[in-house]
Amino acid sequence: MSRALDSLAAFARSRAAPLYFLSAAAALAVAAVAGVALGSTEIGWESVLRTVFSKFLPEGWIDLGGVTEAERVIIWQIRMPRVIVGGLAGCGLAVAGTQVQAVFRNPLAEPSVIGSSQGAALGAVTAFVTELATRSALWLPLFAFSGALIALFTVYAVASRAGRTPVATLLLAGIALGSLISAATSMLISLNFVNWQVASEIVFWMMGGLDGRTWTHVWISAPLVAIGASVAFWYVRDLDLMLLGEEASASLGVEVEQVKRSVLATAALLTGTAVAVSGVIGFVGLVVPHVIRILLGPAHRALLPASILSGAAFLIGCDILARTVYAPTELRLGVVTALFGAPLFLYLLRRKRMEVAVL
Repeated sequence: MSRALDSLAAFARSRAAPLYFLSAAAALAVAAVAGVALGSTEIGWESVLRTVFSKFLPEGWIDLGGVTEAERVIIWQIRMPRVIVGGLAGCGLAVAGTQVQAVFRNPLAEPSVIGSSQGAALGAVTAFVTELATRSALWLPLFAFSGALIALFTVYAVASRAGRTPVATLLLAGIALGSLISAATSMLISLNFVNWQVASEIVFWMMGGLDGRTWTHVWISAPLVAIGASVAFWYVRDLDLMLLGEEASASLGVEVEQVKRSVLATAALLTGTAVAVSGVIGFVGLVVPHVIRILLGPAHRALLPASILSGAAFLIGCDILARTVYAPTELRLGVVTALFGAPLFLYLLRRKRMEVAVL
């Protein structure tokens, strides 16, 4: 009976996958257009589409009559980079969460359990404190990437023994180091709070946000997110087998330790990229892949592309709410994602407890 129910559930998920991808792609397209159209100056969606298409099609193919020069600047120079950066950050966080959940075989894991989020935050705060972030747009991403990767390597060094890294030890080391890094970040903020300008920049950045994002941020983040997503797809089969346990996956030909190192390094890269261009944003890497796993099952061939579309659409949608709910004041993006993510996380946690109680 149990096998029959599992087969029926697998069949339903296979039928639901195409519908989910179409819905997610449509939601992403609508969110992207709305993200450019909505704001303090509302612009018609036709003007948005015509302006965007005119940048990619030969001159004269698109009639821009009725679209003012000011609207073109707002669409292409101000709002379009913001929407793209939001999509890239959401994609990176969702893919990183998917990878971490596979390695730890826990659907409630997220990138912060390996200390990468906290490391990226510490690196970025260091760039603010040293005032390097004000000299060039490249310093903040560089420090964030470095912080995320250094945190991961430190966690690995602490948890590894004789060439092996037990997942439980890795988890405990990540939690401990993450707390230590967060304390160091708070110390830097408190020591520099007398400098109001630096302190305010740090506090606003720590709450996450996409205001002021430019095409420079797009060019910084797009290649790194593309590399991270490509590596994740390269390990699709290994991630599926890792769900069976380390011994079972090793017996099926998976180089367990090498896969863990590569996958977690990729997750740290994606997390560092997202933190570098959007600040600290929680719950995207936890909630998005977990919900998709419930809907489509654990197969990463469907889970990863679904996470890319859903993570991008979710973060762009949250950014629209951050800009419009309390206009003209803009809410911080991390606050909005937490308002959505925290209740859903509590619901999923309660659901998980109920499943365990039934078993």
